[in-house]
Amino acid sequence: MVTPDVSTQRELADLSKRPAQVAGMFDDVAEKYDRTNDVLSGGQDRLWRRAVLRAVDARPGETVLDLAAGTGRSSEPFADRGVRVVPCDFSAGMVHAGKRRRPDLGFVVGDATRLPFGDGVFDAATISFGLRNVVDPDAGLREMARVVRPGGRLVVCEFSTIPNPLLRKAYTTYLHHGLPRVARLVSSHGEAYSYLVDSIDAWPDQAELALRIGEAGWERVAWRNLSFGVVAMHRAVRAAV
Repeated sequence: MVTPDVSTQRELADLSKRPAQVAGMFDDVAEKYDRTNDVLSGGQDRLWRRAVLRAVDARPGETVLDLAAGTGRSSEPFADRGVRVVPCDFSAGMVHAGKRRRPDLGFVVGDATRLPFGDGVFDAATISFGLRNVVDPDAGLREMARVVRPGGRLVVCEFSTIPNPLLRKAYTTYLHHGLPRVARLVSSHGEAYSYLVDSIDAWPDQAELALRIGEAGWERVAWRNLSFGVVAMHRAVRAAV
């Protein structure tokens, strides 16, 4: 995981991930969320979304669960290709913002640890930058395995650990000093982005996450680093019953 900068005097964010607290935090940033992410990532978030789209490789007629979909930016490319996509997010504020922008998408408010779907109803599930925010990520992985059919696919895109120590040090400096300053300029909720920094610090590296995905009922787990490992994209297949 990313090593925290011990020189900072900032109080660490609350990482207990109480569901109502996390949902409320994302409700507050919903209106400016997409623009803020674009600025903070330097536009890299668009590349990450395209990589996820290619990895899921959904075809017309298939059904995809897009978990932690936020306002639906990650769901749009699937729908535009004729894939039936279900954007699902725990934050009602995010879902409402998405519905206003894309009323044609079938948004659902749902808890990743107790998904409101039947067993094996999806051909694939994907979650981008949301597993970190689930109160019990392992339960979320198991729930996705439950709602995806045997042989179906999983793609998880999440912040990760840069393998190169020099690049990792430079990124950590930006993460702890540059990102919060930029976030205060473009977002109305600085606390949410303090949480972002600290949750990235606490998140497991690529190998540990792959192990946890395998333990949750997925097989053939592999990952690919994006943006030098700032982000990692894990892929897996639902184990046969």
